[in-house]
Amino acid sequence: MFTGIVQDLGRVQRLEQRSGDTRLTIEVQHLALDRMQVGDSICVQGCCITAVALQKSSFQADLSRETLALTTLGELRAGSVVNLEPALRAGDPLGGHLVSGHVDGIARVLARASDARSVRLSFEVPSELARYIARKGSVTIDGVSLTVNEVEGARFGVNLIPHTQDVTTLGRLEVGARVNLEVDQIARYIERLMVTFTAFQPQSSKT
Repeated sequence: MFTGIVQDLGRVQRLEQRSGDTRLTIEVQHLALDRMQVGDSICVQGCCITAVALQKSSFQADLSRETLALTTLGELRAGSVVNLEPALRAGDPLGGHLVSGHVDGIARVLARASDARSVRLSFEVPSELARYIARKGSVTIDGVSLTVNEVEGARFGVNLIPHTQDVTTLGRLEVGARVNLEVDQIARYIERLMVTFTAFQPQSSKT
């Protein structure tokens, strides 16, 4: 479990093909790898992956074909900069919102505009995910917890303050860029509860 508060910007060192899968090596700047163990989860660009090897300033993880096909991690190259967040520990502050690191789909940047010192980004999401996005609700883009400003159909907008632009990769996004999207878990659970509740309601009998 994560919070969507990025703690470091990593850089891809290597991508090694291994029998159809990919071994990913990421160099970190500030992430405390000495507090981690092999098998721990790390959120990379919004994707929960497992550390399989740890060095002083880098870690390695295996990317399955499923992950490569359904997220933007398959587009990474040596030198790519990525958002990093270690798994939430008991007692850690929940500064963003609850994030699983399980990508729901790929969104695309439709527009970018300056707004004073902020940047406003508009995204288009797959139509089947649009119902989970609500104005002033939470959404995760490339591992970053954001507040939705406005929604219209399958499109929504967010605002990036200068701090977010500086400490995440979102400030570098341009129109047309593809990003990993995770919708708010609460919206999914509410939908599931409503469907289950409706299914078990007794049918009224006609007399």
